[in-house]
Amino acid sequence: MKQVIIIAIVAVLAWQGYSRYQERAASTSKTPRKAWSPSAQPNTATAETFRCDGRTHCSQMTSCAEATYFLKNCPGTKMDGNNDGVPCEQQWCR
Repeated sequence: MKQVIIIAIVAVLAWQGYSRYQERAASTSKTPRKAWSPSAQPNTATAETFRCDGRTHCSQMTSCAEATYFLKNCPGTKMDGNNDGVPCEQQWCR
């Protein structure tokens, strides 16, 4: 019986610790990223709404305008394979 009580206490403490971890992670996370999907509508937002947030690949973009902003303003992007200044030519900027 003593072992069952100890296991129950450990389980409750683990659950509480995990819940606090999840709350802390949610409160300190950056802007949530949209999951890419082929049916995503192009983003009509202006460049003022974009900001460098660590995304570097075309699959993480939602429009040609967004990819162009990231290529011109954010370091470390990998969206212009042929170095012609046009990002994501096979996906967004055709």
